Amino acid sequence: MKKIGRLDRPDNNGTAKMFANPLLERLSRTHISIPIAMFLGVGAYSLYYGITTTFIPFWLAALLLIGGFLGFTFVEYMMHRYLYHMVPDNKWKDKVQYSIHGVHHDYPKDKDRLAMPPFISGLYAAILYFLFDFIMGEYALYFLPGFLVGYAMYLGVHYIVHAYQPPKNFLKFLWVNHAIHHYKDPDVAFGVSTPIWDYVFGTMPKKN
Repeated sequence: MKKIGRLDRPDNNGTAKMFANPLLERLSRTHISIPIAMFLGVGAYSLYYGITTTFIPFWLAALLLIGGFLGFTFVEYMMHRYLYHMVPDNKWKDKVQYSIHGVHHDYPKDKDRLAMPPFISGLYAAILYFLFDFIMGEYALYFLPGFLVGYAMYLGVHYIVHAYQPPKNFLKFLWVNHAIHHYKDPDVAFGVSTPIWDYVFGTMPKKN
């Protein structure tokens, strides 16, 4: 099992100070509603622009939206498994891994660090648009909204899982999976918004 955090914290409460500079420290925190609103706003505008300026058939637009959503869930899984949980076998990797994800495992209840800061989220949205536009042309106007809806859903689910007690319905499954990932075995349950790719790649937690 890979070591993700650095601190032996029985309650996992509190927060970490990432930067000595108070401005950088403040900029490293954000309320979850800000990036969610940004992604949904950009996605809505992209969809509106696509509807009003292209002649793509409805069935194809719907497939592109679904494909964008599934594309995000795949990216979410792969980044979580191979980037966020990369083996910190040198000082540089150790610092990067801890900064982007290890600190979250040490302080999973720190609500201000459950999403990237707004300027990074905005940069992500811009990079994704230009990348998809380069690859797909006008089809990106429909693929991007699906991808960003997936991103917003991931942020929302991740925040709710850490901020609230599990509900007494089918959504409890997501709480249990993520709790296993944080508190029992960090090498399983990499999917936060959906367990689809954990089933595909065999990283679902084993049932007792």
